[in-house]
Amino acid sequence: MNTEIADILSSATGPQGPLPPLLPPLGRRPEVRPIGELLIEMGACTAEGLAEALGAQHLEAERVGETLVRLRHCTEWDVCRALARQYALPCVERAGVDSVDDELVEHLSMGFARSNSVLPFRLDRAEGLLSVYAGDPTRVLDLDDLGGIYDAELEVTLMPSGALGELINAVYSRRTKDVDLEKKEEEYDEQDEDILHASAEDAPIIRFVNGLIFNASKEKASDIHIEPGDREITVRNRVDGVLHEVKRAPKAHHPSIIARVKIMAGLNIAEKRLPQDGRIRRKIAGKEVDMRVATVPTAHGERVTIRLLDKSAMALTLEAIGVAPDHYRTIDEVIHRPHGIFLVTGPTGSGKTTTLYSCLARINRPDLNILTIEDPVEYQLAGISQVQIQPKIDLTFASGLRSFLRHDPDVIMVGEIRDLETAEIAIQASLTGHLVLSTIHTNDAATGITRLVDMGVQPFLVASSLVALQAQRLVRRVCPACARPYRPLASDLSDVGIDPERFFAGELALKAPLIDAEGLPMPIEPPAGRVAPPPGMLFEANASGCERCGSTGYSGRTGIYEVLQINEDIRRLAIRNADSSQIKQAAVAQGMRTLRDDGAHKILCGTTTIEEVLRVTAEEV
Repeated sequence: MNTEIADILSSATGPQGPLPPLLPPLGRRPEVRPIGELLIEMGACTAEGLAEALGAQHLEAERVGETLVRLRHCTEWDVCRALARQYALPCVERAGVDSVDDELVEHLSMGFARSNSVLPFRLDRAEGLLSVYAGDPTRVLDLDDLGGIYDAELEVTLMPSGALGELINAVYSRRTKDVDLEKKEEEYDEQDEDILHASAEDAPIIRFVNGLIFNASKEKASDIHIEPGDREITVRNRVDGVLHEVKRAPKAHHPSIIARVKIMAGLNIAEKRLPQDGRIRRKIAGKEVDMRVATVPTAHGERVTIRLLDKSAMALTLEAIGVAPDHYRTIDEVIHRPHGIFLVTGPTGSGKTTTLYSCLARINRPDLNILTIEDPVEYQLAGISQVQIQPKIDLTFASGLRSFLRHDPDVIMVGEIRDLETAEIAIQASLTGHLVLSTIHTNDAATGITRLVDMGVQPFLVASSLVALQAQRLVRRVCPACARPYRPLASDLSDVGIDPERFFAGELALKAPLIDAEGLPMPIEPPAGRVAPPPGMLFEANASGCERCGSTGYSGRTGIYEVLQINEDIRRLAIRNADSSQIKQAAVAQGMRTLRDDGAHKILCGTTTIEEVLRVTAEEV
């Protein structure tokens, strides 16, 4: 090890600092070495990554292990394993709810468990030994307090903080019984605002609404739908893009439930005839969650939709959101251009904003002036000036974009191009030396060109300003813990563009394979942490699921993409005002992989299933 790296390691005391006399070594000797040195020795990070983390550590007032994880130089599990070596303690990557004795947590508040990252799970009364999961072994005094509560010696097992937080949430939510609202005979239709306020602040109503939000956050739901019917209220959560019914309540409580949500969102509870929009910010189970609330009057009363934005779960790299290597090269080249427009297309909820944030995070550096105007600002990016539109005071996409041009920007992000005025200003900005990133609602990339023309933009301006368009959808990822291999039908393979004969022969069976930088087909390689299906087989979701995926067979989502780069042929078609099908055919002929082609690649990698790709993509003719 050279002197420079040794100097770095000697200063890397990390999140742990000097080793305190904590626990007996359990048959092993602690390793009194900096955590950075241990991580490098384990192959979990590089000396360069450690140096970058040490340089950035003081900016966030965090410990070096946390900085390494934040900068994606290693994982929480890597840091946990290094801590286990430092303190000679056992460690586990995660544990199930059934491993925890419910009687033990009755004596411990959830707040104490979360704030101290500790959870007791077994008590041996004969030996006087309390087994606990801990995320941070350096908090000696807190662990001593825990031993005093149970009058037992501690046996500590380390677990990554993120996994331990999820386990704490699951354990305590299992202990919390659902609020069951009793049916009442009285009707609320004639209630005035004062009575609504009083009923909305009634403890069962508060617990009911809070329970809806907490459970939705625990399940990683993106939306909560509170839908009134003729006789009762139905609550449905959208998890991984699919709606699931989670609760029903008596219709008599509908006004109180809606009023409670409105109070939380700062809306007018007396206004029932017009749609309203609001916002709720809450810290739920230690995570900052931003919620957008929308109400609309229906035949059976007001309906409410709450969209949950978990900022801690947002991926901000193109690799993390499932962009394939060939698409990555194209996007990376586009977003490093000095001017032009890059449009991301797709329906609501397809991850367009996350893609734009990932692009901005990729190019964000001190020598660039980056401005964004959004609705809303979903994630705050350091070093970037972000503006939220305020239509009530005439701060719109168009007016904000116009003012941006007086602030000497290099890169501008517009949340969405909705009208001709915004489109024209964005085009003028791109033609005067600015890179503009934005979204537009179309079904595929080629239709984005014709959509701008339909808005009223001249075709020659569209052709000269656009540099690329990307269409995307989100598909559910099959749970790696319970996925089952199976032999697919030849007809199903053909539906997603996989050649059945070549597939069963073990060959590269994609109609449009990934192409590397030299123009050669790339092999099928699953993403990190996953395994490819056996030859001649695919993975299917287990119908009964498992604890990790909430018995759904799917865990999380990833994107499928098509990237249309504007070249001279596409530009000529745009100027001639060709329809989207002609533009798409020309792009495919030049090597563009469609949404379904990219989905086929992720099927062969074992990331998703044929059913998922067919669910979110249209048939291609």
